[in-house]
Amino acid sequence: MSTTQIDRLRELLEPLTGKRGMDLEEIAITPAGRRRVLRVVVDADQGVGLDACAELSRVVSAALDETDLMGGTPYVLEVSSPGAERPLTQPRHYRRAAGRLVRAQLHQGGELTARIVAADDTGVDLEVPGEKGRKPTARRVEYDEIARARVEVEFNRKDPKTGGVDRDATHRSQEEA
Repeated sequence: MSTTQIDRLRELLEPLTGKRGMDLEEIAITPAGRRRVLRVVVDADQGVGLDACAELSRVVSAALDETDLMGGTPYVLEVSSPGAERPLTQPRHYRRAAGRLVRAQLHQGGELTARIVAADDTGVDLEVPGEKGRKPTARRVEYDEIARARVEVEFNRKDPKTGGVDRDATHRSQEEA
């Protein structure tokens, strides 16, 4: 059975990320002139900050230096967290986006923009905004009904506790963009 370079990298890196409470979301190798870029994307329930990315980058670099997985061609290692508008593809992505506004394309056609209230292993509970002054409505959508979904960036997201603008969320959204 043949394994790809990405598979071998995943085998090496998943234990390193798991030990730090992170999920290994993506590994990509792309050419960049005479060298390559090895992009490692990680996420965690509490998010991943710059310090965590820098520490993981040092650990990954040391682990790669002990192997020949990247071959002899020079490469640049990038360790980052997912972007603000990353696609939601796993139940954990929806769970981590609780409270956020999402836009989903449904398999049966149509588009839905709603706020995630909760998510579990089979689907997501949403609050669909009311139109023309009507109250929001609750809706349950199973994952197999969703063709694709992504978080919408909100620069003036309301604080669910006070109903006012969540200045920290606004600041975080601007940093992520």
